[in-house]
Amino acid sequence: MKKKICIVTGSRAEYGLFNPLLEQIKKTPTFQLQIIATGMHLSSEYGSTYKEILRDGYMIDEKVKIPLADDSPEGMTRSMGKAVIGFASAFKRLKPDMVILLGDRSETFSAAAAAFVARVPIAHLHGGELSEGAVDDAFRHSITKMSFLHFTSTEAYRRRVIQLGEDPHRVFNVGALGIDNIRQAKLLSKAVLEKELDFDLEGQVALVTYHPVTLENKTSREQFDQILSALDRFQDLKIVFTLPNSDMDGKIIIKRIHEYVKNRKGRAVAFASLGRIKYLSLMKYADVMLGNSSSGIIEMPSFGKPTVNIGDRQKGRIAAKSVIQCSPQQGSLVKALKKALSSRFSRECSRIKNPYDGGLAAKKIIQILKKEIPRIKSLKKKFYDLA
Repeated sequence: MKKKICIVTGSRAEYGLFNPLLEQIKKTPTFQLQIIATGMHLSSEYGSTYKEILRDGYMIDEKVKIPLADDSPEGMTRSMGKAVIGFASAFKRLKPDMVILLGDRSETFSAAAAAFVARVPIAHLHGGELSEGAVDDAFRHSITKMSFLHFTSTEAYRRRVIQLGEDPHRVFNVGALGIDNIRQAKLLSKAVLEKELDFDLEGQVALVTYHPVTLENKTSREQFDQILSALDRFQDLKIVFTLPNSDMDGKIIIKRIHEYVKNRKGRAVAFASLGRIKYLSLMKYADVMLGNSSSGIIEMPSFGKPTVNIGDRQKGRIAAKSVIQCSPQQGSLVKALKKALSSRFSRECSRIKNPYDGGLAAKKIIQILKKEIPRIKSLKKKFYDLA
């Protein structure tokens, strides 16, 4: 009998990272793929990106709808509660043999809680990482403690998962799935991408992806206005914004992006969702990535391009030498952008090694799952103490 492997995805970025693994699960004769779509995928405000899953030829087995309109702390907490209820019903109906979760978002934490109580084994991707400026940090480590199998993106993160008390025999360093995407996806030519975006990419181009720093109190508008002021110092720089996730105070940033773009037609453009192929293609042709997205840390170095990482949201992550760290202040941002856009630094970036490149991660994960799932007889775990 086939083992039912359930993937939970709540955002465009997460689905893009999952894509190589979805393909491998679908091709594995002993596995049956299940997909639960939730969160931003089901929101028209965030691009109704569940349609991308369907366009790619996958079936969505369950949709777990959660409210996203209220991005206050109370609203986010209510959303998490409803998500747990929705996932409990979904897991009861689907009866998966394994749930695979990626990362650290609130809906991922809710899915982990529901699966853990239902005694469904969880495999967690990207555990052991740090993002000290976001509530996601605590969610990620909590998901680690509810999970049975762990697939980390570097050896340092594997050691940290073990430090959290997980048995080394259940923790595997496979590298980052996002690098599989870069290796395998058929990216668009520059001309086709320009047509798809309806935007001229001639000259220097910045891809800007910035999310609220959720462990800071109401800093989103002030910090983002500093970013916009810095960008205005580079009048010849073309700017492509991707809108932030449904985090606390995310709507403040979305409003400011739309206001900025409206007054700078031809120079700046914004998208709720680019989709996996357009986003990766834009990373290829952009001269710099600016913001605080994990994609700037994990994926952008594989294109040999610089990243300007702003503030504390990603603080603590291992970063390649192509990543320039700066504060969310105009002076620091201008200095970092000047360095990133210099021909000398661009040449240096083309030669760097990406620490998250561990080879073909999806194939490694499949081989481990085929071996480990039949061995799971009990979900009882002992705390592994470091010697």
